[in-house]
Amino acid sequence: MGLREDLERFREVGEERREDLESFIRYGDLGGSDADAIRIPIKVVDLPEFTYDRLDRGGVGQGQGGTPDVGQPIGQPQPQSGDGDGDDGDEEGDPGESGGEHGYYEMDPEEFAAELDEELGLDLEPKGKEVIEEVEGEFTDVTRTGPNSTLDFERLFKQGLKRKLATDFDEAFVRAAMKVAGETPESVYRWCRERNILVSLAWIEAEWDEIPEGERGRFATFAEVEETVERTTAVQRIRREGLREVPFRRDDERYRHPETVEKKQRNVVVVNIRDVSGSMREKKRELVERTFTPLDWYLQGKYDNAAFVYIAHDADAWEVDREEFFGIRSGGGTRISSAYELAKEILTEEYPWAEWNRYVFAAGDSENSSNDTKDRVIPLIEEIPANRHAYVETQPGGTAINATHAEEVARAFEAREDVVVTSVGAPEEVTDAIYQILGPASSAVSPTATGSTQ
Repeated sequence: MGLREDLERFREVGEERREDLESFIRYGDLGGSDADAIRIPIKVVDLPEFTYDRLDRGGVGQGQGGTPDVGQPIGQPQPQSGDGDGDDGDEEGDPGESGGEHGYYEMDPEEFAAELDEELGLDLEPKGKEVIEEVEGEFTDVTRTGPNSTLDFERLFKQGLKRKLATDFDEAFVRAAMKVAGETPESVYRWCRERNILVSLAWIEAEWDEIPEGERGRFATFAEVEETVERTTAVQRIRREGLREVPFRRDDERYRHPETVEKKQRNVVVVNIRDVSGSMREKKRELVERTFTPLDWYLQGKYDNAAFVYIAHDADAWEVDREEFFGIRSGGGTRISSAYELAKEILTEEYPWAEWNRYVFAAGDSENSSNDTKDRVIPLIEEIPANRHAYVETQPGGTAINATHAEEVARAFEAREDVVVTSVGAPEEVTDAIYQILGPASSAVSPTATGSTQ
């Protein structure tokens, strides 16, 4: 293997050492990625290169100029600039002076969503809402008229074959009945019909004169015919003689026609609500970011057209951009219903339920003003139709005595599969919360929490 192949192999090894998504979501720098380009750190592998062994400097074979004579003593090799033997503690590579070197693996939201599906065991199937065009689908419909190229010959053949099997009769057996002494075409026809032999009187009359005179009166009775002549079924005759003809009729003709398929665009609007009151300190804000950012990437990767609304609130609510959302802080009190009131207004005016999938995610430390959750928030959640409502309680130190909002919402909607309440107290709990929010509606905990994933 040559040096070029070695280099390629080392680069591949480096990409394989990319940080896994769970670790990245829990502990990585999420802010270093863009909305449409997620940057996952790679631990860089040192590529092989030639270096000069300084221990050999100053010996025999030193090269032209300064080569010692035979028997001449050789001094110790002197330190060279950059050898690390001096007193300069600022040289690159001194222990503890800098972090490890990293590259980045970039993925778009579609790839991120696919990998998160695999890593967390998610299986969200996006729904199309708005019809953007009607297209021709597979040829599953049939009509009585159409171009010859679309004739459903298979169906025509099957109909003809059914008719063949239903109307076919054992001609040899009927001819034997025509040889019974004293019988007429009419009496033979009646006898055949009594035995469900589907022969026509016209056929018997046409064949009557073909019976040789010496054969007439060969059988004394019809009963003798049944006893002495073997009667075969249509299937037995087809297997023995083959299928010579199939009776086709114009009424059996059907022409394949493409069904009309409505192509729907999969639109989604994600409403992110965050408590920015004075109690939401840095650790709580970080947990909100670690939970909401992957949710945004995931849903953007799943849907054709994704819109995002960011609402901050203390006692009042206002719309902000994404950059402000995770960093803004207020010293005011808390009234969560103000955020849901604004969310309802925005969704009603700009994102009608008939055309948009909706996800409403809220996060905070579960503290709320007195009776606001019961009197206003719970009714508002009921009034806002959405694929999924979620509330994420962020309490790194454990739930405070007056932090009852999450508990009240969970109790009110315990029978609803479209409302999820979860908690995040540390970074390692973030992926569990994401699974609960996006996973099957009946899931109470994530696979990670139950030990089914690593």
